[in-house]
Amino acid sequence: MKKQFIKVVLSCIVVAGSFTSCSKSSSSKNTSRATGWKINDKEGGFQFNSDFKEQETAPGLVFVEGGTFTKGKVQDDVMHDWNNTATSQHVQSFYMDETEVTNVMYLEYLDYLKSVYPPDNPQYAHIYTGALPDTLVWRNRLGFNETMTNNYLRHPAYAEYPVVGVNWVQATQFAEWRTDRVNEVMLEREGYLAEEAKYKALEGEGDGTFSTEAYLMRPESVYNGSIDSLQGKKQKDSVNVFAKRSSGIILPEYRLPTETEWEYAAQAQIGSREYNNYRGRKKYPWEGDYTRNGQRVGRGDQLANFKQGKGDYGGIAGWSDDGADITAEVKSYKANDFGLYDMAGNVSEWVADVYRPIVDDEVSDFNYYRGNVYMKSAIGEDGKVNVLRDEIVYDTLPNGKIVAVNLPGEVKMVPVDEQETYLRTNFSSSDNRGYRDGEPGSTRYYDQFSDDDEDANKKKMYNSPKHKIEVDSIGKLVGKYDKSNDRNTLINDEVRVFKGGSWRDRAYWLDPAQRRYMPQYMATDYIGFRCAMSRVGSKSKDKNKTVRAKKAK
Repeated sequence: MKKQFIKVVLSCIVVAGSFTSCSKSSSSKNTSRATGWKINDKEGGFQFNSDFKEQETAPGLVFVEGGTFTKGKVQDDVMHDWNNTATSQHVQSFYMDETEVTNVMYLEYLDYLKSVYPPDNPQYAHIYTGALPDTLVWRNRLGFNETMTNNYLRHPAYAEYPVVGVNWVQATQFAEWRTDRVNEVMLEREGYLAEEAKYKALEGEGDGTFSTEAYLMRPESVYNGSIDSLQGKKQKDSVNVFAKRSSGIILPEYRLPTETEWEYAAQAQIGSREYNNYRGRKKYPWEGDYTRNGQRVGRGDQLANFKQGKGDYGGIAGWSDDGADITAEVKSYKANDFGLYDMAGNVSEWVADVYRPIVDDEVSDFNYYRGNVYMKSAIGEDGKVNVLRDEIVYDTLPNGKIVAVNLPGEVKMVPVDEQETYLRTNFSSSDNRGYRDGEPGSTRYYDQFSDDDEDANKKKMYNSPKHKIEVDSIGKLVGKYDKSNDRNTLINDEVRVFKGGSWRDRAYWLDPAQRRYMPQYMATDYIGFRCAMSRVGSKSKDKNKTVRAKKAK
């Protein structure tokens, strides 16, 4: 009887042990907690990067932990713009370039375009020339600046100076190109691409180039279909021939920062414990109300490159000089508490937003951004994503500059339609740049544009000039100014915000809350740009914060 009882107990222990092991295996990172099936099985099935820790910091970027801040001005508005009234906003964590994009960084981009898409090939004629910065921005009717016109972009003496003469359209195209080049490096490092595959296009050995979105949607189309010969060691594994988004290797796109991200990053309140700073009273990216260093080390030194007075772009040579008359080499001044350089002074910077005089925080106080134009991948007659081969779409900007809308090998994009917008509550159209225009809250002069006005059609909100570019009988571009007397503003959907003071600006414009605007096709000698990248996953890189959050649950 005892023996029988012991057998029963032992069998129960065995059974219990089997259930325990089953429970453990179901919680294993390579076993599905939904179905119990194996994940990442060499025999096939669902493939997923279960070892992913956190997003890698991409080249040139630093991490900016998100949070709540007061966006806008609480200081005196001496310009009477009233275009950035203080609002409370929340920003998700993201990454931002440590410095502005420099001349040497942009020259790498130009060299790539010139090598892969030779301008002497009629098919590619405008790809390289459309990306060239406007070096004539340095000219002044009553100033001798030809040295910068001829040398600033290409001379090695200016290699680490911020690139200027780049319009908003060119800046966004640089960011798209940078995304593809960085992801090529990532895929090569992880064995999905052969070593040195990225140089094939430069050397003229390949028929096409790499596009991140094309690789994700139709990987067999990359390098104009010759990717089989350019794959790396992963090709030996029939399951993992191509990386997917679920692989965790491919980084999000480089892009221009939103205005809210830029202002948040410039304020850098992370290093401050003063309540007034949190409430928007931090005047500069550094602590204090003055532009000179008040600390013992470097006392009296200027903290940014800006115009100190009429005819004073750098101070008296020697003891009071700020080290620059035009732009300065990046990292010439101390970084802010996020590790970002020149968030005040040197050059102003393009941001992604379309300009409007108000920030509509009633609609959004989370990742605020005006400029959403929702697009989707075009589907071909074969039911697959349409990857453009020889078809290059060019756009003629209002100033006559011709730029390539797409490059060969990229996915064709089209606006979203009713299939995506039907019965949605969060958006109802593809183009949302003008959302809520004309609402009472959008301008303090809204009553001047009411429907009761018999000339209402002539007084629409943001009724800006519409200049035209036409081609004459011999193929010459002819610009036609809009000479209408019914225009009442310079604001439209092609006008973009730029932030921060520059070497041409007085100290007033160094305040991160200041905002100005310019048509996206125009360039100057005082506007540059830097790139940003969204963060996926946890808000913080601080592992202790994550652990505390889990314990709290």
